[in-house]
Amino acid sequence: MRLSSLADYAVVMMSAAARHCGATCRLNATTLAEETGLPLPTVQKLVSKLSSAGLLESARGTGGGFRLARPAAAITLADIVEAVEGPIALTACVDGGKHDCCVEETCRVKPHWNVVNGAVKGALAGVSLASLSANVSEIA
Repeated sequence: MRLSSLADYAVVMMSAAARHCGATCRLNATTLAEETGLPLPTVQKLVSKLSSAGLLESARGTGGGFRLARPAAAITLADIVEAVEGPIALTACVDGGKHDCCVEETCRVKPHWNVVNGAVKGALAGVSLASLSANVSEIA
């Protein structure tokens, strides 16, 4: 299991935004691209996705830009991943809308996947953006 590059970049970008000024001031995409080393078009695309998911607030015009929609401690790694990837579903049988597994009706593992999926989602939900944006010296 591996996150897409876009989800990884979203975590990097949100962490940088939290370190820079959190929900107290506005950033622009150019500044964030320079700070993270991510390409500007990627940052712009992620700002759009993260804003749509309610993780960033954006404003146009003079004094515009974007900022965290809520405190970094109230945003989790699961929130960021789901904003980019969609709902966390390790297998098709965990994703309630899909029924494309050829052994779905006879599978004896299916009842257990919800527990496994919940554990993975819980682990991601247990990591706050505040902890991801802390300096390494603050963690140790």
